[in-house]
Amino acid sequence: MVAVLATITTAAGAAAGTASHGRDAEGRFDRPQPAFASPRTVLRDAPPGRVGLDPAPIDAALTKIDEWTRTHPDPLVKDHPLYSGAVTVLAHDGAVVSRSTSGYAVRYADAAGTELPDAEKVPMRRNTIFDMASVSKLFTSLVVMQLVEAGQVDLEAPVSTYLPEFGVNGKESITVAQLLTHTSGLVSWIPLWSRYPDIPSRIQAVMDIAPRTTPGTNYEYSDLNLITLGVLVERLTGERLDEVVADRITRPLRMVDTGYNPPASKLDRIAATEFQTAPPRGMVRGSVHDENAWSLGGVAGHAGIFSTADDLAILAQTILNGGSYRGARILRPETLALMLENHNEAFPANPHGYGFELNQLWFMGALAGPRTAGHTGFTGTDLVIDLSSRSFAILLTNRVHPSRGWGSINLARETLGTGLAKALAVRPQHGRDSWYSGIGDASQSTLTTVSLQPRGHVEVKFNAFVDSEITDPLTLEASVDGTTWTPVPLRVSGRGAPDGEVVSLSGSGHRAWWQVRAHVPHAAEITLRWHFVTNTRYTGRGVHVDGIIVTERGRLLLNGEKEPHKLQPDAWQRRSR
Repeated sequence: MVAVLATITTAAGAAAGTASHGRDAEGRFDRPQPAFASPRTVLRDAPPGRVGLDPAPIDAALTKIDEWTRTHPDPLVKDHPLYSGAVTVLAHDGAVVSRSTSGYAVRYADAAGTELPDAEKVPMRRNTIFDMASVSKLFTSLVVMQLVEAGQVDLEAPVSTYLPEFGVNGKESITVAQLLTHTSGLVSWIPLWSRYPDIPSRIQAVMDIAPRTTPGTNYEYSDLNLITLGVLVERLTGERLDEVVADRITRPLRMVDTGYNPPASKLDRIAATEFQTAPPRGMVRGSVHDENAWSLGGVAGHAGIFSTADDLAILAQTILNGGSYRGARILRPETLALMLENHNEAFPANPHGYGFELNQLWFMGALAGPRTAGHTGFTGTDLVIDLSSRSFAILLTNRVHPSRGWGSINLARETLGTGLAKALAVRPQHGRDSWYSGIGDASQSTLTTVSLQPRGHVEVKFNAFVDSEITDPLTLEASVDGTTWTPVPLRVSGRGAPDGEVVSLSGSGHRAWWQVRAHVPHAAEITLRWHFVTNTRYTGRGVHVDGIIVTERGRLLLNGEKEPHKLQPDAWQRRSR
């Protein structure tokens, strides 16, 4: 494995610490950075405009995040908000451009949602400590990669090389990499806390379990993978996992409020989670929510970390910096680059690095892309790190307070990531502005030309910046009567552009302007329109169209830059970014 690490030549590893576009890329969504940030980058507070961001999309997202501490986005849910409270941090290029707190860290008295008297409620604060749930998996994964870097672990070696007791019942071939990428075949979860009487028997149950599917043939997100890796770390280091994480990550990075089993002295700063009756724990606060982690003494590879938004911001910037922060290095850039690559190409719906989830619209929103990494936690937490824009978004809620049955907060996760993405600029290719789709879920917009009278076949050229869910297409359509519209085949070039002839444009992650050409058969009179349609969720950063030129036999029929009045927008907007 050491030899493999030494030969990694990814842009992120080779160019760590250098900015590919310099200040020209600041605040840009359409200028993806191939390299890590400088290892000397230290977080500082700055207003969005100082680093080239538009504050309006951020403000709109934070308004929603705050609103949902009082109401639910589903109008049919009238008896409780989306979550009790939230803390957020947004940052770009080393600048923390937004911090917000809303709602309550402690709000309810019981599982039914009986509100405490106002005097007994505890508001969310910047230093509120949250149970991070599965975000803990990142800490375990980072420690494993430290052991890889030190030559103590080979990612392609069977886990049984290090834990002989694991290599039974069909698990003999499972590798360390398969545990990190959730391709081991192990079932997602078993109730260790209720089926087994003590910690040794619970660990042994994980060592004994047989895989559900043949290792390497299926993706199944599994807590057991990371529980196993936590045991592996302890075996190889001779220390408890909490001590290893403290010694190798949190203390060097000065993450002062991050760790397992927080002390009683910090209880007044900890957000409450669920009122549990099985096991009969009452309102859980200051003890890990996850029942299996709780039954393992609060320290496990899959859950158990408590942290604050400020501490997680340090970890996020450390990742963006290529593994170091304020002079402390937790991983070499080439090791981190390997960790952040997609190792699940065989399972395209589940791109995954070593520990990090990648390119997931459902919680990353419009920040999602092949070089966007992060993780969520069941308690209502998430961390999104976008290497391409050197930005990160942190949303911490206690959404299981007082009950996990109150539902998902994925809409809030998506909203925050999209707000930051839309604050980043997409600069026009021609002139001062471009046409921007500007629509949300379950919508459509059209940009229609005036009626044209060509003498022959029509040629259309334009530039398109497309960042949308694959099911949200941009189509160029033609009509001879203004009523019936027919898609026009397109040929596209540019980074990430589709090959061959296509009838619509969609997709995300490439973050590049495309050059588009189309040929329209002759008609005595013809009208063209750009038609963008979205489904019920996940609209991405949106669509820009610019530089529209329509000709026939060299004769100019329409120049969108000089004749914008000949384009009739329905929900499209002229935008300078």
